Amino acid sequence: MKIVFLDEYSVCGRNIESIASQGEYTGYETTSPEEVLTHCEGAEVVISNKVILSAETIASLPHLRLICVAATGMNNIDLAAAADHNIEVKNAVGYSTYAVAETTLCSALSLMREVVYYDNFFHSGSYATAERIFNFDRPTAQLRGKRWGIIGLGNIGREVARLAEAFGCEVVYASTSGVKREEKYGELSLEELLKTSDIVSIHCPLNDRTAGLIGAEELKWMKSSAILINVARGGIVDEQTLADALDNGTIRAAALDVFSSEPLRESPLYNLRDKRQLLASPHNAWSSVEAIDRLIGCIAHNIEEYKAKRG
Repeated sequence: MKIVFLDEYSVCGRNIESIASQGEYTGYETTSPEEVLTHCEGAEVVISNKVILSAETIASLPHLRLICVAATGMNNIDLAAAADHNIEVKNAVGYSTYAVAETTLCSALSLMREVVYYDNFFHSGSYATAERIFNFDRPTAQLRGKRWGIIGLGNIGREVARLAEAFGCEVVYASTSGVKREEKYGELSLEELLKTSDIVSIHCPLNDRTAGLIGAEELKWMKSSAILINVARGGIVDEQTLADALDNGTIRAAALDVFSSEPLRESPLYNLRDKRQLLASPHNAWSSVEAIDRLIGCIAHNIEEYKAKRG
């Protein structure tokens, strides 16, 4: 059985023997769109983190029987085409829950405590030449007593809720799926959540209901002292209107780990008047070594299950 990993760099050099030992394995650091067909040729199992497998590509791979997505989101795979060709598609569920939740808490704490500003104040030499012991250039705030609004109360959203509650926050949420269920936290409309929350974090998938969910009107609903955190998908927040909101003081600050295009080549987010209003990272909220090892384990398990069914 031929197994191909199209973007092996995405597991950061961690041990993948549990995958590679299950067949004739080839791993490519990266795969460009022009290389997809060549790299997949003859493969029964293809692993992809973000490499796109379109309907046309899938139709051109007669040996393909299993696609393992090295992530939770599967929007890089044409699922309808895979189903039409009797190809299983398996993702990795829950591997990064704790890592992303911790990044979310870290982002809130960093922004509210102005960690980046004061770290730079020290390392730039400004503290060494200061006349006073304390510096209050940028006021800080604490989490305790704040309302934390969660958009999308799935696995990651629930873990963020647990952590936020432990820090003394009141947790509320808004559903983007429309599914009603019993939760320990109060459910609000998106408008009420945005108007009343001090911290808003986004943990929903990108789909027809959530694309462009946070735009100019929604940002105007938020408190001027509020912060917005997006660790879900870039297309959920309109980046131009977010940049405008930060420059105009509509909201206090934002943290982004995801963007409308990745890598983000050009964006108004690079030209903010006060760059410390935005805490940004290159889509790596998920990438603790523990999470990557769990991801590899999920992929290996999905291949093992496929082999057991195949006989």
